Amino acid sequence: MSDSIDIIGGADGPTAVFVAGDVGMNWLNIFGLILVVLLLIPNIIYAIKVKNQKNNCTNTLMNAMEQIGRYGCMILMVFSMGIREFGYPSVGDFLAYLFGNAFLILLYWIIWILYFKKNTYAKQILLAVIPTCIFLLSGITLRHYLLIVFGVIFGVGHIYVTNCNREEKETLC
Repeated sequence: MSDSIDIIGGADGPTAVFVAGDVGMNWLNIFGLILVVLLLIPNIIYAIKVKNQKNNCTNTLMNAMEQIGRYGCMILMVFSMGIREFGYPSVGDFLAYLFGNAFLILLYWIIWILYFKKNTYAKQILLAVIPTCIFLLSGITLRHYLLIVFGVIFGVGHIYVTNCNREEKETLC
């Protein structure tokens, strides 16, 4: 096993050099930062366009799970917390991370565009599921198990809260 594998969290040499550049930047995941920013942009636009949005979910546990999961995922996508992180075990994992997340971000933005034109429950659920998939794909391909845990917490909370906030009030929240 080469020294670069140990230093860059298990990544093979070419991937480690390409992704991390030098060892000093191993605490920051630029790709993760870009993904988080791309996830936030349509949400910020929505918050500006739709003021006074009310959360109809009265389940405190689910609201807390959503927020803890959301912020945990965003932080873990960008910053290394000192646990064997931010190394792609293989070039295949890196390519799955890169192209899988590119596809999911593109799909997310397309659904947001369609959602801005016409709000439907199916689009609301997709806008809850896609970020969850991004967090889980990132955690799995990076072998970042804490990110996977927070991704599951976020997914359960976010999908539940989204269901409570659907237009048709047939939910039990």
